Amino acid sequence: MTPPPLETAPLEPVSTTLPDKKASDTASAVTAKSGSTFYWPMRLLPASKRAAMFAIYAFCRRIDDIADEPGEPAVKRAALDVWRRGIRDLYVGGAPNGPLTAALKGAIERYGLPRAEFEALIDGMAMDVAGEESGGMRAPDLDTLRLYCRRVAGAVGMLAIRVFDRADPSTERFALALGEALQLTNILRDLAEDAELDRLYLPRELLLAAGITGDRPAEVLAHHSLPQACEALADLAEARFAEARAAIGGQARGSLWAATAMMVLYHRLLRRLRAAGWRDLNARVRVGRRESAWVAARCMLGLPPAT
Repeated sequence: MTPPPLETAPLEPVSTTLPDKKASDTASAVTAKSGSTFYWPMRLLPASKRAAMFAIYAFCRRIDDIADEPGEPAVKRAALDVWRRGIRDLYVGGAPNGPLTAALKGAIERYGLPRAEFEALIDGMAMDVAGEESGGMRAPDLDTLRLYCRRVAGAVGMLAIRVFDRADPSTERFALALGEALQLTNILRDLAEDAELDRLYLPRELLLAAGITGDRPAEVLAHHSLPQACEALADLAEARFAEARAAIGGQARGSLWAATAMMVLYHRLLRRLRAAGWRDLNARVRVGRRESAWVAARCMLGLPPAT
């Protein structure tokens, strides 16, 4: 499942060597070609912060590609372990082996990014890989889903607030609540795409409450009560957006403007998904680049628009 800032990018074959050898693997190149909703909030940051966020994004993109592309689970686990060792090496004085790891090392050193959050991201991708063998990522229980969200999205937030120079208890609560809100929104947006990978992230409890007892993605997506389950998950996402806003109160401007832009953009996406009603799962509901740039500019100027 794609983590909150990630959208479609070309996949590469799974490799058990660190995939950071090509000029095209620079963090800025990976981010620019991704089509991400978050490109403009990151692009308008000051140069050093932009470089750090692009590096985090590109790292997420690489490990997400490993989990999502075709291949044997054992090979994917090996490739994730290569990245795990690569991250570990950056924290013990190892030399970068390419442009992406060089960018990561610079971000880690400049902003004191915690190793545990990079490892959490890898752990989240490993949950997807494990699910290919066990069915664990088909209708997980709510606790498992929240753990997954903490790893693949909350970790990004915990890294980002350090780049934004705002790591304190209130902004950590903000980062975790917003990360979960973004990931739940992604799940609701990508139902059909995930089903093609034999994944179904809608939690078991909400499916049962809607009268859906199976966990086979195609069958669940064809069930007449699917919108009811999706609305229930959308309610949870709305609650997390509210928690994120409450955590920082009136502090959403200043150094947190980029995070505010991300919150506004994804809340708009969630509301558009609800308006569409999950009637045509192949219809792409999104926020366009022009709108993303406008929202980012408004937030940067301290004038965040309504969601």
